[in-house]
Amino acid sequence: MKDFDQNRTGPLHDVRVIDMSRLVAGNMLSVYLADFGADVIKVERPGVGDDLRHWREQGHDIYWKVYGRNKRSMVLDLKSEAGLDDFKALIATAQVLIENFVPGGLEKMGLSPESLLTINPALLVVRVSGWGQTGPYRDKPGFGTLVEAMSGFAHLNGFADKPPALPPLALADMIAGIYGAAGVLTALRVAEKTGQGQVIDLSLFEPIFSVISSEAAKYQATGTVSMRAGNQSSHTAPRNLYRCQDEFYISMSGSMQAMAMQILDAIGRPELKQDPRFIDNDARVKNRTALDKIIAEFVGARTQAENLAIFEKAGVTAGPVFSVAELIDHPYVLGREAIVHLPDESLGKVPMHNIVPRLSQTPGQFRRPAPKLGEHTIEILKEIGRSPDTIA
Repeated sequence: MKDFDQNRTGPLHDVRVIDMSRLVAGNMLSVYLADFGADVIKVERPGVGDDLRHWREQGHDIYWKVYGRNKRSMVLDLKSEAGLDDFKALIATAQVLIENFVPGGLEKMGLSPESLLTINPALLVVRVSGWGQTGPYRDKPGFGTLVEAMSGFAHLNGFADKPPALPPLALADMIAGIYGAAGVLTALRVAEKTGQGQVIDLSLFEPIFSVISSEAAKYQATGTVSMRAGNQSSHTAPRNLYRCQDEFYISMSGSMQAMAMQILDAIGRPELKQDPRFIDNDARVKNRTALDKIIAEFVGARTQAENLAIFEKAGVTAGPVFSVAELIDHPYVLGREAIVHLPDESLGKVPMHNIVPRLSQTPGQFRRPAPKLGEHTIEILKEIGRSPDTIA
């Protein structure tokens, strides 16, 4: 089991991040920065805190334990004059602010980016919203669910004979958070060179659309709209999940010509390499259902273990379909330490993702568990120069 050590540092140890966002995208962004040493201070509402704290599983705030790690928590009442004064004092010490109010929310609090940049000219203000700070949807509330539907993702996700399918996780928020971290690191470099801060306008819509953006180019070039293809692919074949004799599944992909040919050899059908239906990728995509039927017959006659042994020996890109219960103790995961087990007051230990990516010289560190609401309020007030009487 890994442990936390507050004395550890990382490459972002001199970066202070004020995160007043709620739920997923902002927390995904700030946990990346926190993992690499940034001092992330969650500014939270009295008595309520970040809404992510209230996403519970059998009473446990699992999501907060994972995405709140390496952060500090400070409670401030931003509806009070004293709270606003403390917040502005905190801003003067920071490099980054993250917020995700509906556009205009920061301004209504008297905290417009322009006023904050007057306090701290090098500040980066990350504004996370569903649809962005400009455009006709600027004032429209936008959770990731709406964005996943409107971006074209749900239309592509699922099977042809079934309705469009939303992802079973906060996918749009997660992608936006990763993009946001990249934006912060880019803007930090500018600020370090010029002393000039800026606003980072991060919508949930554009990041998830970027991962399916080729669909727009395809539509313009061909006039066709991709439809749901289940586990098949509209641009490469074979690619699918195949059911084994023991009712487990394997995944397989032949996205390169050489690999597709290896698959045909592995299933004992080398003659199909000269079959016009399967001779190259274009032909295989057009005839992917027929090809899948041939592969499925081979796989369905053998257990998952037998199939994997055959395909591994042949050097074929095939692997098992796991649930998290099968994944968590798998030799690959253990050997790679892809999942770490960190100490937790209520659960003893909590498995979660390791720090991503891995830097050889300045790796990220586990410094502190997800904080209790307001756990570091007094500590941070002292850091910004508040007197004991004021704090009391």
